[in-house]
Amino acid sequence: MQGGVRMTIAEGVAELVLDRAAKHNAVTPAMARELAAHARALEENDAVRAVLLRGEGERAFCSGSDLNALAEYPTAWHFRNRLEYATVIREIRKPVVAALQGWTLGGGAEMALGADIRIAAETTRIGFPEVQRGWVGGGGASQILPRLIGHAAATRLLMLAEQVDAAEALRLGMVHMVVAPAELLPRARAVAQQLAGFSPVAVQSVKAALRAAMEAPLSAGLRYENEMNVLCFSAGDHLEGIRAFNEKRQATFAR
Repeated sequence: MQGGVRMTIAEGVAELVLDRAAKHNAVTPAMARELAAHARALEENDAVRAVLLRGEGERAFCSGSDLNALAEYPTAWHFRNRLEYATVIREIRKPVVAALQGWTLGGGAEMALGADIRIAAETTRIGFPEVQRGWVGGGGASQILPRLIGHAAATRLLMLAEQVDAAEALRLGMVHMVVAPAELLPRARAVAQQLAGFSPVAVQSVKAALRAAMEAPLSAGLRYENEMNVLCFSAGDHLEGIRAFNEKRQATFAR
């Protein structure tokens, strides 16, 4: 059962669905290619202003890479040059909301780390089991987790392969919200709609500045933030924001 990746677009939000529920939405190379193609399409579509990423079914967001598919790479060199699906998510310029439930493991957890807002159902279990299988995750966990939750907590999760539930993930700062399973999709869609209603220039500039803060020293980050602000003013969306404030209404950003 190969499965695939579905994309639908409505009201400014592209919804990406990992559609392999019978295999806990484990990602095959073919699915990685589909995901990359959808990512390119939504980046080029000005009608898309936010992205929602989720897994099909209730048991898993994504259990990571399909292990049998990993065994099919003919050489380590071919594996080195694979399409890394977590990187695909991380490199989307538009805001990405990940709706997590059930198993969120390995590459699936790394995909979640590539999103900007992570909303977890109470059933969510997050873990990085790669060390138990004989390798290290290749989708960014060893670099992003220490910056996100601190070196000690990242060491526990990556070196001991410990799983955490949604409450612990919230405490650590791995997710932004925890909701009941029935509330997950409504909440995630509402957050994506909220992001889609903001100025695209502003929200993408905030995203870029936040990403820079993970890498740049403070002085360089502050300069970069100011350049992003100049970019927003040059786009002119701030004028609609000011008009809306003065007229006591919601701003409407046409771009």
